[in-house]
Amino acid sequence: MTTPDTYDVAVIGYGPTGATAANLLGRLGLKVLVIERDPDVYGRARAISTDEEVMRIWQSVGLDQRLQRDMLPDRPLNFVDANGVPFIDLKITARGSGHPAQQFLYQPAVDHVLRDGVERFADVEVLLEHECLRVHSDDDRVELMLADLRTDTLKRVHAGYVIAADGGSSPTRCQLGVGYTGRTYSERWVVIDTKVLRPWEGHDRLRFHCNPDRPTVDCPTPLDHHRWEYPARAGELEQDLLRHEAIWKVLNDQGITEENVEILRAVIYSHHVRVADRWRVGRVFLAGDAAHAMPPWIGQGMSAGVRDVANLCWKLAAVLKGQAPESLLDTYQAERKPHVTEVTRRACRTGRIITERNRIVATARNHVFRALTRLPGLDARLQKITWIPDARYADGFFTADGHRAVGWQIPQPWITDADGARVRLDELLGGQWTVLHTSASPAAAHTWTAAGVPTLRITEPTLVGWLRRKKAAAVVLRPDGFIYAAAQAGRPLPPPPVGYNCSAITRTEANA
Repeated sequence: MTTPDTYDVAVIGYGPTGATAANLLGRLGLKVLVIERDPDVYGRARAISTDEEVMRIWQSVGLDQRLQRDMLPDRPLNFVDANGVPFIDLKITARGSGHPAQQFLYQPAVDHVLRDGVERFADVEVLLEHECLRVHSDDDRVELMLADLRTDTLKRVHAGYVIAADGGSSPTRCQLGVGYTGRTYSERWVVIDTKVLRPWEGHDRLRFHCNPDRPTVDCPTPLDHHRWEYPARAGELEQDLLRHEAIWKVLNDQGITEENVEILRAVIYSHHVRVADRWRVGRVFLAGDAAHAMPPWIGQGMSAGVRDVANLCWKLAAVLKGQAPESLLDTYQAERKPHVTEVTRRACRTGRIITERNRIVATARNHVFRALTRLPGLDARLQKITWIPDARYADGFFTADGHRAVGWQIPQPWITDADGARVRLDELLGGQWTVLHTSASPAAAHTWTAAGVPTLRITEPTLVGWLRRKKAAAVVLRPDGFIYAAAQAGRPLPPPPVGYNCSAITRTEANA
């Protein structure tokens, strides 16, 4: 692959999923082409929140601190009744990934930072105002036909693999003939993005107004923005819903006036629950909304796409560098789809709480939750059933010995490195295969050390305690921080997988 028009990976779509993939692949030293039909960042804020695990992914490409400056971390979350009185008052607690549990964001700002990050990598080329008209995959490579929308010319390029992150209507998925199974809700939702002029009481918290007459999402976003979302009623016409008079009627009902906000834009959309029948067709992979769509109730649509490419990109690098057989890529869907399915299920469950239209049921809901919130430990239970599932894969590229630690993502505490500096764990691991152990003499790891995999003794109390609860004295971490193999004290680790070279994958350093 030495010709100028041949790439290791082509990424179709330059939203957060595609831009994250470009950063990950660029950091891994691959030659990458990004194809995007729009001339610039999409101006409308779509995603409004993310979580600690996604920030950990962005940390791996050196962009977490820059992104953090434009985010709102750890804001309260209220479910309120028709009178604005909370019946659930919840604050999401962190699970140990080293970042705030939940963050509100302004997506255009995130897009700009991710795209600025891509510019650090000389081997990543970005073609804006280009459309991919055709992808054809054979045994050795993928041929892509591109249209330059500025000059109305065509050109062919070749790539070893393709990541299609081109949205829910994905032209690539349609070209491949892959079904997109599920449903689109008939109810239409109005989305209002505003500029904050003068703050009001409660402006800095997420509130779900669970009013049977007009359920409304009231959400803070950073950089002096705020969003409202609410459903259209039967018989309401779209052109009427988007009139300023109609929008101000809804906002005024919540005590918001023209002194508080300026309306920037208003759009109408529908919620989708869909998943692609296949996420891989030959050398082409679907990611983000191209692979799955979910309703917005727990703010995980964008985050799911970022998780997709974090799972996929290190595997592509291992295959392209000859360190793993191509069958490794089959584990992408096996690992990611169950997690996406569970996230979608939880989003739908939360949506049912918010949008209940039967007044009798809504009144009972309010009383039941108010009673339950008085019980100790309920916050943790509510978070467990409504927030994102644990960072764990039940099946995929892992040993099959049944150890309870296998498939979990390792927590990321602050630790002291060899020079006495305090760093996050991932910064020490460097995104490589690593053996972590808690004993003074890690004899259990000899087959891994012989294969060139580094070992690291852990003494940090929270991490040692986490491993102890998992009955593990030694674990093998994959490059994405998930536990490939584990062993109890006095037991050997399972050997490295046959046909894999788990030594270090070359990474390209770049200034954050």
